[in-house]
Amino acid sequence: MPLIPTLLQALSYVSRVCGFDTVDSFPPGHQYARTRWNRAYFDIASDLRPEQIERSICESISNTPLIFSHITHPTPAMQRALLGVIETRMRRSCGNPVDLAALLANAYRSAHTQEAMPGLRAAIEQSDYDVRAVMAFLEATPAAFGVIEAAQ
Repeated sequence: MPLIPTLLQALSYVSRVCGFDTVDSFPPGHQYARTRWNRAYFDIASDLRPEQIERSICESISNTPLIFSHITHPTPAMQRALLGVIETRMRRSCGNPVDLAALLANAYRSAHTQEAMPGLRAAIEQSDYDVRAVMAFLEATPAAFGVIEAAQ
């Protein structure tokens, strides 16, 4: 009987190496090893390099920003992808970005979420995770992110 667990383990390894499995985190020891995502929303093959994984998730966020809610401890690049959508909505007045800002504020409830913009964590924590404060911070610091302009 010890042959069956060994075969299952080998099959699992081959499946992962060939990319037949999907992953829900970066490999152990990676800089963002605490980052997790829901496999049901992100089909990330196990044979991808971490840079490819992050790029794929960022593209998903850019295309469907509410998917950000299914990520725990998002990387700064993932946060910047969401900030890009927020910035576009603010600039074009093509939707209210408050729902997306709420997702960003919620991500900062964990101390393990790394800051994507200098001062963003402080602004969120000082406001007690108030979405209006996040929006005010983004509007007031266009140089820190890029070009965030909003007409009030």
